[in-house]
Amino acid sequence: MEQLEFFSVPNPCVGVCSTDPKGYCQGCMRKRDERFRWQSMSAAEQRYVIKLCQQRYRRKQAASSDVHRANYHDEKSNAPTNRMSVAQDLERDPQQDLFE
Repeated sequence: MEQLEFFSVPNPCVGVCSTDPKGYCQGCMRKRDERFRWQSMSAAEQRYVIKLCQQRYRRKQAASSDVHRANYHDEKSNAPTNRMSVAQDLERDPQQDLFE
C-alpha cells in the first residue's frame, strides 16, 4: 500500500532546458524520459528521480572540481592564492542551491 501524500513533489525544472552530451538536462539533471513522464509519475517515483538527479549533480561537480584542481596546479606559480578563491566564488554553480 502506497503512503498517502499531502504535498506534491515540486518539479525540479529550473528553466535551463538543454541537454549535455550524456543526455541529461543541464538545469535539472533529468533524462529525457524522466522529464516527459514527470506529471504521470507517482510521488515515490518523483522522489527517486530527484535522488538520481542529486547523484548526477554530485558526480558532475566532482568531475568539474578535478578539472579545476588540475588547472590550479598548472597555474599555481603564476597566480596568487587569494585570486583563486575569488574566482571560485564567481564560478558558483546556481544548481548548488537546488541539490544541496
